[in-house]
Amino acid sequence: MRYELTIGLRYTRAKKRGAGRNRFISFISMISMLGITLGVAALIVVLSVMNGFQKELRTRILGVASHVEISGAGDELANWRETLAAVGKHPGVIAAAPYVQQQGLLTMGSEVKGVMVRGIEPKAEEGVADFEQHMKRGHLADLKPGEFGIVLGSDLAHGLQVITGDKVTLIAPQGLVTPAAVLPRLKQFRVVGVFEVGMYEYDSGLALIDISDARALYRMGDSVSGVRLKVDDLFEAPRIARELLRYLDADTFVTDWTRSHANFFRAVAIEKNMMFLILLLIVAVAAFNIVSTLVMAVTDKQADIAILRTLGASPASIMQIFIVQGVLIGTAGLVAGVGLGVALALNIDTVVPFIERVIGMQFLAKDVYYITELPSDLHWRDVAVITSVSFVLTLLATLYPSWRASRINPAEALRYE
Repeated sequence: MRYELTIGLRYTRAKKRGAGRNRFISFISMISMLGITLGVAALIVVLSVMNGFQKELRTRILGVASHVEISGAGDELANWRETLAAVGKHPGVIAAAPYVQQQGLLTMGSEVKGVMVRGIEPKAEEGVADFEQHMKRGHLADLKPGEFGIVLGSDLAHGLQVITGDKVTLIAPQGLVTPAAVLPRLKQFRVVGVFEVGMYEYDSGLALIDISDARALYRMGDSVSGVRLKVDDLFEAPRIARELLRYLDADTFVTDWTRSHANFFRAVAIEKNMMFLILLLIVAVAAFNIVSTLVMAVTDKQADIAILRTLGASPASIMQIFIVQGVLIGTAGLVAGVGLGVALALNIDTVVPFIERVIGMQFLAKDVYYITELPSDLHWRDVAVITSVSFVLTLLATLYPSWRASRINPAEALRYE
């Protein structure tokens, strides 16, 4: 073992019967180590929870929206059957379904709600969306051609004060032109189901009907609004959308989920990055506490440094001794922080309920939040980045005190010894 490492290890440990100054320096070292541990653990846990929220929201959004959408000019796609056959040739597409999407007004008694009406083929829709998993009452299969059934979001049903079996009136924006006036087009629908996906946008403003009824109501003939696709890897959706252009006509438009919800996911990503920078400051403060620890250690060990210099130790060796001391403090805190953070992130579904029971308070109340449990999604890449950045901060904190130690003049340091 090199003597620089041996001396650095010895300086890191406090003697049981050493001077009070030595014990105080060791105490400051422990505080620095604890600060790094808590900072690194907090970083790992918070980023894991942010990843979990991002994954949960993405899952809920894409359970209703689609990975890729193909639409036609003027919101009508006449050759949709050929489009379905063409996109089916791409190996990344695993399901496709036509849809009709138009606006409307739903009325029940004195209640009126503006809605987005989506006409679907129930069996095909199950391949591209997860509505069936979120049905509170009824099933998508209850939507049958010609029976004019309707499935409502839970908040929309609550706002209209309807339950399954009730009848609501759907008013289409396309009116009937008569010699006397333009009359609104009305049709009664029977509520056959209610879904709840946990996204207010859909639960309060989306209504599902059979695609044949939608085409009849909105006078679209044999056309549809577009085709919704599900791909095997949702993160490859932008690439697949670009590749699909080769299979389609020039007058069709292709968009993917990253564009349709770009602002939302960009905001989540920015929030995650800002949380990383803010929490990294905790680690930086703890790491630079090592500076004060080493400065006091250098001041206390001036005589030792002078003796080592007179025995032939070079300034570089003196620097290495105190770098070893600082790095050992930082590495110990870093290892403990990574272990604690990973353990908490992997078991947050157990830890958080325990804390809630102890303090008697629920962090995410069911009557306020749709997501009532803290989700966690640990990414080892995040752990590696946190570990690397924290280690670099620790190493940087050792440089100035170590450089000062290497500049000590042996004659000056031993003058009053």
